[in-house]
Amino acid sequence: MASGEPKAKRPRLPEKDEKKEKKKESPSKETSVKLSTNSLFGMGNPLLDICASVDKNFLDKYALKPNDQILAEDKHKALFEELVKNSEVEYHAGGATQNSIKIAQWMIQEPHNVGTFFGCIGKDKFGKTLKQKAKDAHIDAHYYEQDEEPTGTCAACITGDNRSLVANLAAANCYKKEKHLDLEENWKLVEKAKVFYIAGFFLTVSLESILKVAKHASKNNKLFCLNLSAPFICEFFKDNLMQVMPYVDVLFGNEMEAAAFAKEQEFETKDIEEIAKKAQALPKDNKKRQRIVVLTQGKDDTVMASSDKVKTFPVLKIDPKDIVDTNGAGDAFVGGFLSELVQDKPLDQCVKAAHYASNVIIRRAGCTFPEKPDFN
Repeated sequence: MASGEPKAKRPRLPEKDEKKEKKKESPSKETSVKLSTNSLFGMGNPLLDICASVDKNFLDKYALKPNDQILAEDKHKALFEELVKNSEVEYHAGGATQNSIKIAQWMIQEPHNVGTFFGCIGKDKFGKTLKQKAKDAHIDAHYYEQDEEPTGTCAACITGDNRSLVANLAAANCYKKEKHLDLEENWKLVEKAKVFYIAGFFLTVSLESILKVAKHASKNNKLFCLNLSAPFICEFFKDNLMQVMPYVDVLFGNEMEAAAFAKEQEFETKDIEEIAKKAQALPKDNKKRQRIVVLTQGKDDTVMASSDKVKTFPVLKIDPKDIVDTNGAGDAFVGGFLSELVQDKPLDQCVKAAHYASNVIIRRAGCTFPEKPDFN
């Protein structure tokens, strides 16, 4: 039942029976028990996040800004080794899709391995660390391992409250459908899932893999979710994006991505609610489900188009001084949403969980979280 929805009054029961009734009514564990392993499937670019505090000299040496996100160039190659060698580092399983699956699993708690994740890594020490970190996060990661490229990494160089992110995709770019997704034992995991999520970044890596999964979801009336991920995806990978769009049941994005998408699609509007409606109305393969479009706007209301209606949801308030790092907010939002979606909860509850998860994550450095969520 959606939060705030009135409940029917029931007659007063004798005290003993009332306790039984309350126990029966409590949803706390019942819903989770029904979840089976591998119900939620993600595929994307796995990165090992390497977090360490550095000084200004380190930033200057590699021409980094204190608060920025860039792709690694040749001049950054030595950065990763230097970080590991000279700093006290923390490792986390990262990459947009893997982060969202990780957050969803954290929100769900039990059973473990509700989330499956596919992506490509190298046969190296960072690959081993990434496998262990995914295992620690209780996600069922099945990586395609190859030795041509090293495991993708993202260096988070922390100076005070700032984080400079340097991503080296490396192996993440090397995912091969025929060498991994098509294998019988891996495809069985796809078939077990009922909700699928892929960040738009993967459109630059393996369109054919996305299409195979998306068509499976559409044919079997399962939920396929996609994230616009970045303005450059909407602009420079528009053709790939629009090949997948007919299979998208839930589309995520933020206000900048929505604006870029609207411009490329010639929606002729900058109004975010109109953009959500127009994106919802794009052609769709599975007619049994109407597309849902969810657009975030930082501290401003989240917009959701569903069932020919557009609703707005205020985000949880937070004191600016409590914000540590907003980089993982989008991934956390999706993870929270997916944690309820995979349990067939109402959409309002999915948004509520999404807001909760992103509110927790922005209070911490990196896409990290406390041991247990405080959400119901």
